[in-house]
Amino acid sequence: MVDLSQYLPILMFLGVALILSSAFVFLPMIAARFTGAHKPTPEKLTEYECGFPAFEDSRSQFDVRFYLVAILFIVFDLEAAFLYPWAVSVFDLGWVAWSSMMIFIAELALGLVYAWKKGALDWE
Repeated sequence: MVDLSQYLPILMFLGVALILSSAFVFLPMIAARFTGAHKPTPEKLTEYECGFPAFEDSRSQFDVRFYLVAILFIVFDLEAAFLYPWAVSVFDLGWVAWSSMMIFIAELALGLVYAWKKGALDWE
C-alpha cells in the first residue's frame, strides 16, 4: 500500500500556487471594475506603444522562415547549454562521455550543414 501522506506537501504547494496565480489574474480585473478603468473610451483605445496607428492587422501571419530561424537558434543554444556542464566534468567522466559528446556534436554539425544547404539560414 502506498502512503499518500508523503504527497501532502506537494498538493499544498500546488494549492497555494493555484490560489496565488488566480489572485494575480482576477484581483486586478475586480479592482478595475470598482475604479472605473473598464469603461473604454476612444482615448483609452488609441495606440500608446509607438504613438501612431498600426500599418496593418497585428494578427497577420509571419513568414515561416522566422520560426525556422528561431527553432534553429534554440537548438544550437541548447547545444551550448549541454556543452558547459560536460566540459566542466569531462576529466572525471572518462572516454565514454567524451565519445558520446563527440557523436552529439557531430550530429548537430550535420544538422547545421543540412539547414545551411537547404537555405534555412538565408534571410532576404
